[in-house]
Amino acid sequence: MIEDMLDVELESLNEDSVLAEIPEYDSMTKLSLIVMCDDEFDKKLTGEQLIEFKTIKDILDFIEK
Repeated sequence: MIEDMLDVELESLNEDSVLAEIPEYDSMTKLSLIVMCDDEFDKKLTGEQLIEFKTIKDILDFIEK
């Protein structure tokens, strides 16, 4: 889902991928992530939490908790 949201090739990212190094991880993607967490996982993601995400694993950890 994250790769699809970022519009990158499937299996091009892994848990250690650094978000700041992904050109597609921009403000629109961040908004999409907030919506995805709410709609798909019933998780409320705040801007403050979003700022703390550094890697794909941080996003996955948030979704899984």
